[in-house]
Amino acid sequence: MKDRIKKFIPSPILNAYHSAWPALGDFLYRHPSGRIKVIGITGTNGKTSVAHLCSYLLENAGHKTASISSLRFKIGNKEWPNKLKMTMPGRMKLHLFLRKAVDAGCKYAVIEVTSEGVRQNRHKFIEFDTAVFTNLTPEHIESHGSFENYKSAKGTFFSMPHRASVINLDDANANYFLNFPANEKIGYSLNPQKIKNIRCLGLEAENVKLDSAGIKFVAGGQEFNLPIFGRFNVYNALAAIGVGVAQGIPMGKISSILASFPGVPGRVEIVIGEPFSVVVDYAHTPDALEKVYKTVSEQLSGKNPGRMICVLGAAGGGRDKWKRPELGRIAAEYCNEIILTDEDPYSENPSQILAEIESGITNSGLRTTKILDRREAIREALKKAKNGDNIVITGKGAEPLMMTAQGPIPWDDRDIVREEFSKLYF
Repeated sequence: MKDRIKKFIPSPILNAYHSAWPALGDFLYRHPSGRIKVIGITGTNGKTSVAHLCSYLLENAGHKTASISSLRFKIGNKEWPNKLKMTMPGRMKLHLFLRKAVDAGCKYAVIEVTSEGVRQNRHKFIEFDTAVFTNLTPEHIESHGSFENYKSAKGTFFSMPHRASVINLDDANANYFLNFPANEKIGYSLNPQKIKNIRCLGLEAENVKLDSAGIKFVAGGQEFNLPIFGRFNVYNALAAIGVGVAQGIPMGKISSILASFPGVPGRVEIVIGEPFSVVVDYAHTPDALEKVYKTVSEQLSGKNPGRMICVLGAAGGGRDKWKRPELGRIAAEYCNEIILTDEDPYSENPSQILAEIESGITNSGLRTTKILDRREAIREALKKAKNGDNIVITGKGAEPLMMTAQGPIPWDDRDIVREEFSKLYF
């Protein structure tokens, strides 16, 4: 209903409405962003991981830090789950959060900056010290109208005055973000040619090694060893290293801190290790899904991997319907067996969502099962698994809620896995 009403409201009026809230928040909470260093992270994938990496780095470098991610709110040692089903809080919540962080004595605030948040002016009246760009692949296309509009929303954030930019040079849109002014620019890459061709400080990951212990690489003459998985996490780590450099933290200190990084809940998280593995991840875009499947098959499976049993769905509520067949196509390429299930159906027909994913699975010999009840789907995957197999459950990660036609219900894929595994094997 709300979306239908918005269609009849002229854009200038809607923009003024969305701008009024952060303006009011900035005024009422006495411009808190002017009293704390705010680091904003934008991009399609990796925002949450980079936010957690940066927060961990700054905290362990001795700076009291606040952070907002799709998973949590954190001010110093106080932490609570993000149950807004909204990565970037709206209305006056961001400014209130920053005021609380300032009052708690925080020096830094790390926040994810989303295209939807920018489109609704939630970023306005915030002074950013550092802007980070991770990558850009199609998402929220139906909401923004086109990929260019989506990119432009990210660019709107980067166009805001900020002291330092940290940019993924290996992304096809890197130059677009490099062109926005900043006093200090840091580019990161796995490609030495990209580093040579830029006029700013470059961080190149060399001697990259991926194994069952994590990721290893050398950057800026310093060796890094992090207990997290996937080549994509090399990029996420480089982004955090870039932030550390921008804040004057020595490379040796950055390396020693990140070596104990505990990982991000629900991001390539191994929930069960024996007798088969169960990996839970948030991946909900085609690009992210493929990277997770590659990580499991190449880094976590060992020399003689068993089957890959994949549990996946797609969000409802009219969200990016175009990607549903793509998710099916990618799953068919990597998985030995697929179980399609609910993710966040909202008020959309769950069976229709699964049918649209299934339309991308053209391999007629691939066993595909549809089980709408996500708990039952996870249970079925656990029952099918044999020693050495890998179950990969994607779409929700550590999200604490599932959005249904009846409203939100408490949820956590990791808890469901542990509960059902215990019922079956103990």
